[in-house]
Amino acid sequence: MKTQKFQLAGGQEYIQLNNLLKLLQIAQTGGHAKLMIQNSEVKVNDEIETRVRKKLSKGDTIQIGQQLILIN
Repeated sequence: MKTQKFQLAGGQEYIQLNNLLKLLQIAQTGGHAKLMIQNSEVKVNDEIETRVRKKLSKGDTIQIGQQLILIN
């Protein structure tokens, strides 16, 4: 499994799940990110997440296939 860390910007408390997928180029567009999430392809903290705008904060883990993302 490939592990990647994502650092929240200074003063940033959270990032929305769909924005993270776009920013890390896992999804090509916002629509693609939405489809991935709604098709149960994304796990947040080991549970399938279907909320497109789920707020991710420090300590959260996101799994998409064989990719693991850690929020710092």
